[in-house]
Amino acid sequence: MQYKWFVLPAIGVIVLVLGFMMFGGLGDNLIYYLTPTEAVDQHVDFPDGERFRLGGLVTEGTVETTSGGVTFIVTDGDRSITVVHTGAPPQLFRENIGVVVEGAWVGDRFESDTLIINHDEEYRSEEDGTYVPPTGTSG
Repeated sequence: MQYKWFVLPAIGVIVLVLGFMMFGGLGDNLIYYLTPTEAVDQHVDFPDGERFRLGGLVTEGTVETTSGGVTFIVTDGDRSITVVHTGAPPQLFRENIGVVVEGAWVGDRFESDTLIINHDEEYRSEEDGTYVPPTGTSG
């Protein structure tokens, strides 16, 4: 009977440690962002220079390479925001792809220095669109 007073708290501590290990660091790895509609609606909450993340779809026909990076328009279907990104974009960056950019408002445009793209693991040939397995895998 006395072992219950030791075993029950020990099990509780083990459950807490396992829970922390599984979910404790999860918040640091999640990427929270505002859509263009939310960003425009909350513009007063994020004055010029205050950093936040903006996510949406790169509008077709808007990507322009500049000497310092790239400009494009990101949309959520309702609102659109011009993004001026400083630095080289990721290799898979293109039109009609989901992106998350981190930066701040400068007037009515969004200036970013971090660009994260959303892509799947299937790579397609530019010539005919056929599936090409990633390097290092067979089949």
